[in-house]
Amino acid sequence: MTSKIKQQVIDIFLKFLGREEIQNELREQINQASCILPVIENTQSPYTPDTISELSHPSLRDDIVFITSRFRSGSTLLWNLFRQTQDCTSYYEPFNERQWFNPELRGNNVDNTHRGVADYSAEYNNLTGLSKLYNENWIRQQLLMTESSWNPNMKAYIESLIDAATGRPILQFNRIDFRLPWLKKHFPNAKIIHLYRHPRDQWCSFLTNKNIMNKNDVEHTYQDAFYLDVWCKDLSQHYPILSKINTPHPYQRFYYLWKLSYLHGVAHSNHNLSFEQLTEDPEKQIKELYDVLNISKNGISELCGVIQAPPKNQWQKYASNEWFEQHEEICENNLTLLLNGTPT
Repeated sequence: MTSKIKQQVIDIFLKFLGREEIQNELREQINQASCILPVIENTQSPYTPDTISELSHPSLRDDIVFITSRFRSGSTLLWNLFRQTQDCTSYYEPFNERQWFNPELRGNNVDNTHRGVADYSAEYNNLTGLSKLYNENWIRQQLLMTESSWNPNMKAYIESLIDAATGRPILQFNRIDFRLPWLKKHFPNAKIIHLYRHPRDQWCSFLTNKNIMNKNDVEHTYQDAFYLDVWCKDLSQHYPILSKINTPHPYQRFYYLWKLSYLHGVAHSNHNLSFEQLTEDPEKQIKELYDVLNISKNGISELCGVIQAPPKNQWQKYASNEWFEQHEEICENNLTLLLNGTPT
């Protein structure tokens, strides 16, 4: 009986600690108690043998391409363009929990909205050794990383993919938009391509059942299918407006995340491209992109045939312009207060 009561007390305590408001309070207390480490470089000790070289250093290759984009923003299309480009190895979403390098886990399912894609994993064949480095927590924790963030396995994992590539390595990510400073530190000569999409259409693509998650009921019926709640929970320790407590409406949380991701992408990328531009004028946009990357433009006409754009402005079927504007105005004012210190 005593052990049963003890377990019940432990369960209640763990449930208490799991509450979002308690976690936020704990983070605040930890932040207040934490000291900022001084900037100091790990120089060689006078007692270190000359045979020991520097263990960690940035990759100086200048042919690496990182694609950063949010979920449901056309990143699969861009990845597939590079997949069809000669002398490129294009890796699809390296952090995905399906673990493309693991034949036992990756499966064969393909999203039917990913037009012209038969599989995601061909480039990962014979790379099962990546399992020693991969950590599924990358999809839900430490989503914001600065230059000084420490994650040696993540660095080694990315380096392994780069080293295994035939020709130019292209890595398409949906989980690095808030990690770009860290990525640029370790791969300083890489090119970063930022793809974004109109937030209203992207929101509608997020919703797996618009009848249930309609504009009137979505605050109470929202079902997370593309990690919105997962991301907001982790990033709310840096951006409190992402917390459900502070922002209960899911579209507002989505818009905050979309805008913050956009700002991070614009600030740290070499080339910014909208999904609408790419699908409306593919030849021009691919030429400009390949100019930035110094890739031959031979065969661009054939690449344009890969693009099958979904219908635009689907948001108009979901809600009125006024509905969206009302939520977006609230978000923009709060973002200005958070980031700029003054309202618009």
